Amino acid sequence: STTMTSMSSWKTFYYAFAIALFAAKHATAFTQPHCFHCFSRSSPNRSCQRHSQSTPELEMAEGGSKTSSPFVVALTREDGKNDKLLNALLSNERIGQLSEDSSGFSVQIHELPCIEHAHGPDTEKLSPTLSSSQFDYIVITSPEAAKVMASAWIEVGRPKLGMVAAVGKATQETLHEFGIDVAFVPSKATAATLVKEMPPSDAAIEAGRATTVFYPASAKAQDTLQNGLEERGFTVLRLNTYDTVTASWDADQISLAQSAAVACFASPSAVKAWLKNTADLETPRALASCIGETSATACRKNHWEENSIFYPEKPGVDGWAVSVADALEYLAGK
Repeated sequence: STTMTSMSSWKTFYYAFAIALFAAKHATAFTQPHCFHCFSRSSPNRSCQRHSQSTPELEMAEGGSKTSSPFVVALTREDGKNDKLLNALLSNERIGQLSEDSSGFSVQIHELPCIEHAHGPDTEKLSPTLSSSQFDYIVITSPEAAKVMASAWIEVGRPKLGMVAAVGKATQETLHEFGIDVAFVPSKATAATLVKEMPPSDAAIEAGRATTVFYPASAKAQDTLQNGLEERGFTVLRLNTYDTVTASWDADQISLAQSAAVACFASPSAVKAWLKNTADLETPRALASCIGETSATACRKNHWEENSIFYPEKPGVDGWAVSVADALEYLAGK
C-alpha cells in the first residue's frame, strides 16, 4: 500500500540520515548504500561475558590481494523496534576501533525481524479484568506486555490501578509513555530477580491477607514469575494477553540470515524463531549476542556452544551493544 511504502521510505531515510551524521562526525566514508557501518574510537569499558567460536572464512581474493567481506549483524526484534540497539551500535567506540585497527574490516547492520505479535488466548479478558478487579500489584515484564495492558486500560476509561511493577527500564519507559507510574523495578531485569525483591503490599500485611498480583503476560512466557511469587505466598492471576509468533521471511531475508556473523536476540522467542527460519541453511550458526541471561539461556537450551554466546551481566541495550562489540572483536582477530 501507499502508506506502507511511505513508512518504509521514511525508515530507510532515517537510517541513512543517522549513518550520514555518524560518518561526518568521524570522517569515515560509507560506501554500502543499504547497510549500516559502525566506526569510531575505542572504549575501555567491558562488562560482557567473553566467548568465541570458529566461524567460516570471510576473506575474498580480489586482484591478488585480500579484502574482508563485511561482518553482518542481524537485529531480530520486531519490525521497527530495533532503533535503540542500532543507535547504540552506531555510537559504540570499540566497534569503531576495530575498523581502524583491522585493514578492510567493515560491519553491516541489518534489521531482520524474527518475531511478530498476535492476540493471545486471554486477550478478551484483559479489559474486563482491569475495569472490575483490584490488585495490589500489576506486574509487567516486557514493553509489548506494557503496550497491550496500557491500551486496554485506556480503552476502559483508565480505572485506578494497584502498584505497577516493571521488570526493567525499557518496560518502565513504555509504561511512562502511556502515563502509568511504576512503583517497583528490580535491581536486575529478570523475572527471577523480581520474584526475590518485590515486597509484599503494606495493605495486604495490615489486612492479614495475601498480596494479590495481576500478571498480563505473553503466552510464551515461562512460569518463573507466577510460580516464584506464589511460593512466597502471593496470589497471582495470569492472563496470556498476547502471543509471539515466528515472522515469515522472504528469499532476501533468508539469504541475509545465511550471511549473518552475529545474531542479536532479545527473547527466547526470537531465538526459537531464528532457528526455525534457518533450519534448512547449511552454514555455521551465527554468534549469539543476547540482551541478557534469559535469552542466553535459551541459546544454551537450543544447543549453541557456550563459547558462542555473548551477553551482559546486567540486561539492557547498552550492555547488549557491548556484547555485539565483543563478538565482532573476536571475529576481527581471526
